[in-house]
This record gives sequence, C-alpha cells and structure tokens, in this order.
Amino acid sequence: MTVSSAGGDSSESIASLAELAPLEAVLFDIDGTLCDSDPLHYHAFRENLQEIGFNGGIPITEEFFAENISGKHNEDIAVFLFPDDVPRGRQFMEDKEAMFLKLASEQLTAVSGLYKMKKWIEDRGLKRAAVTNAPRPNAELMISILGLSDFFEALVVGSECEHAKPHPEPYLKALDLLKASKEHTIIFEDSVSGIKAGVAAGVATIGIMTRNPEHQLMEEKPTFLIKSYDDPKLWAALEALEKTV
Repeated sequence: MTVSSAGGDSSESIASLAELAPLEAVLFDIDGTLCDSDPLHYHAFRENLQEIGFNGGIPITEEFFAENISGKHNEDIAVFLFPDDVPRGRQFMEDKEAMFLKLASEQLTAVSGLYKMKKWIEDRGLKRAAVTNAPRPNAELMISILGLSDFFEALVVGSECEHAKPHPEPYLKALDLLKASKEHTIIFEDSVSGIKAGVAAGVATIGIMTRNPEHQLMEEKPTFLIKSYDDPKLWAALEALEKTV
C-alpha cells in the first residue's frame, strides 16, 4: 500500500484509500479528533501558567500552544515547560489535568460528523480502537462524555507504552490488540505528533484540521486532510474503497 503525500487533491485522496480494501479497522486519536478539546486544554494551560508567573506572567498564545504543547505527551510537556525543575513540571501537569477534567465535563463537544462516521463503522462491523497521549482518566472521561464507551474495543494510552506518540508504538500496539493488518486500517489524527506516529506505523493516516495549521499537518505527509467527518472528500474516498472490495 502506497500512502499518498498529497493532501489537497481529491482524486489522489480517493485512490489512496481504495488500496486499503477490504478495510478491517479504524483507529482514532481522541483530543481534537473525536472531540474539539484543544480550546479547553489551551484555557487550562494558559490560566495555570499565568497563575504561577510562567514567562513573566504573560499569557501563552494559541500559536505557542499549537507548536509546543498540542498532541504531545504530558511528560514531554513537563520537561519542555520546566526543564530545570521537572518534578515541578509534573505537578503542574497534574493541576492542569484537574482543571481540564472539570472543563471537559461541562463543555466537551464532538467533532462534526463523528456520529455519522461511527454508524458507518458499526454498520460494517469494523474493528476500532482509540489511541491517545492523554492520561487514561482523561481519555476514559472524554470517551464516556461522547457516548463511545461501548464503541471502542480497545484504548491504548501512550504513557502505558514504552514510547508515546510521535513514536509509532501506540498505533502498532492497537493493531496487535485488534489483530488487524496495517495495510487494511485507517487512522484519524489531528496533531503533528499523531500524524507522524501513524505514518511511521505504516498506516494510512487521515489528518483532521480541527485546530492545527494545515501546513504543519501536511509536513508529516498524511494520506490526505479533511475539515471534519462531514467532509465530502472523506465520503467519496470511503465510497470508492467499498467499490473495490
């Protein structure tokens, strides 16, 4: 299976998925892929960092968040934010996650078209797993809020692997748990590190432009990019895939 590096050409996008037939499994990231959670993470980081006087008390920008934090593993974020005091960084991340859990329980919403995609997968009996760098309590809460607890057959958490994303191990572990072939699987991802992990695993990875800049996602060579699960490009590609079975 050849993964196309083109993100914008619909004909190439359709052809690239057709090669996956018969489709066996669909793997999803969680943050920004199942739900539009980045604004909640950004708010929690911004408020907590400002409170402790990070960067002289100047609030972090959305650009700073997208480039340095979004999609990354908590341990790596702790080291990045507090390179001279990693224990403090870990405590900060715990405090930040507590704020995020509160915000998520009140404000979390699904990415547009998610439940249409869910039904398509269920109707075809495809295997499915969630693969995330989020802490397990966060991941389970988000999945529960979205009503997907019974949908996923497996949940792979980066901190429970030897390597988190952008390493391919979490996605390879999900394939192993599902007993699915990487040549017949699709990954949905929204972050640079997530797309990098999916591509490195040798799986067709569709980037979803929830919040992260298109040019940054394209640098990681996803199969193609979509705006949401309602994107006509996605459904044209899935229709073509089915016709090749």
